[in-house]
Amino acid sequence: MRRLLLAVLLASPLLAGAAPPAHQWFTVLLDGRKIGTFESKREAHGNQVVTMQRLDLVLDRAGTQVTLGSAETSTETRDGKPLSFRSVSQLSGSQTVVEGTLRGGTLHLVTRNGGQAQKRSLPWPKGALLPEGVRLAGVRAGLAAGTQYKALAFQPSSLDTAELTSIVGAREDVDLPGGRRALNPVEQTLAFPGTPMKSRAWVDADQTVYKLAMPVMGVELVLLACDRACATAPNQGSDVFERTLVTSPRALASTELAGTMRYTLASRDTGKPLALPDTDEQHVERRGDEFLVTVRREAEARGESAPDKDDYLPNDWLQSKSPELVKLARHAAGANRDPLAQMQRVETFVRGFIRNKSLGVGYASALEVVRKPEGDCTEHAVLVAALGRALGIATRVVDGLAYAPGFAGKEQVFVPHAWAQAWIDGRWRSFDAALSGFDAGHIALSVGDGDPWRFYAGLDMLGRIELRRAEAVTP
Repeated sequence: MRRLLLAVLLASPLLAGAAPPAHQWFTVLLDGRKIGTFESKREAHGNQVVTMQRLDLVLDRAGTQVTLGSAETSTETRDGKPLSFRSVSQLSGSQTVVEGTLRGGTLHLVTRNGGQAQKRSLPWPKGALLPEGVRLAGVRAGLAAGTQYKALAFQPSSLDTAELTSIVGAREDVDLPGGRRALNPVEQTLAFPGTPMKSRAWVDADQTVYKLAMPVMGVELVLLACDRACATAPNQGSDVFERTLVTSPRALASTELAGTMRYTLASRDTGKPLALPDTDEQHVERRGDEFLVTVRREAEARGESAPDKDDYLPNDWLQSKSPELVKLARHAAGANRDPLAQMQRVETFVRGFIRNKSLGVGYASALEVVRKPEGDCTEHAVLVAALGRALGIATRVVDGLAYAPGFAGKEQVFVPHAWAQAWIDGRWRSFDAALSGFDAGHIALSVGDGDPWRFYAGLDMLGRIELRRAEAVTP
């Protein structure tokens, strides 16, 4: 979960479109408690504008402190044409560097993670903008109340584009640490696929942001412009993980979890409804303001889409062609050639291979886990998925909730969790190496390719889910 909060901040309109003075500082608050610092610079050199932004956070997770950081530098022409970018993400001991150069409509990329460098080229999305381009779109639109404009914002950290829709409100006085300012509120929606992210920014006539607020896990995340002393003051700490726990209405027996469970879920707030995936193990039905989620321990072929070629291939987080991973996959699978037996052996192998079960790892790639076998559910999930791909099996990574009789001093709760799925016998089957295996106590919130920036959909729902009923389904 901790890397998801960072993903939200990195994709926020502040970081996508701010044009601060030469140097600007922000304090980062979650539910009124200081959790970090944001620094932004903007420099003009000849016909080029360089925007530099750095974010540092410290979160508490069930008594373990987790540090997160990101630095992005974007280079554009004065009229907002993208030229290049560099993104460095630091999640505890894991670092990812993404460098991109735009030439002739083609984005040339170098990604460094886990000691490996991967090069590739992608077509630049038509009309996509970096920070200065997004800022100029706002300047052109102006700040007349009721003005609405759109821009296609490119996110270097995730290599995604998302349409940013902005609606300008009437000027109002805003209290800031340095005093009161008259600013225009701008309601903003960043259209992530299936899960739009809404926020409000308060800006001046140059589109300089002085305040940003957005809902996260049922509370408010706020960034406030202030001086350096204010922004870098000691953090107060916030156990965001506790906010994501979902209380079970009753204790669930192991015999029930070995079969089929039906959960009645609802959103704790009146905002946008939950968006839960239908899988070969999970069926979702909406009834009024509630969702009936039926989870089977054994997958059934329910017509879910077959894997595409990318589900078999390595990526920046599942480096399945790495010689180290290929060797480990063959060792884990042994002489088995049956895909189901191979994945079962991989699941058991990873459970024992990751010896240090630690909550302090930010988000390690599969290759990093091989070299340093420690971490929590996400490290188990990416390693299982990568080893599966190394064996020629299509895999993906699921973010969701898993039932725990007790966790971090709480009883009968569903906790944020991650596991892997593999395409076997015409269906997607789940494998959970972090626990004793997959069962009906798993509720999927989103499905992805192992990239931590793909999990915003799950983050948006954490903290908003209410579990009203849990019933065993008899055959």
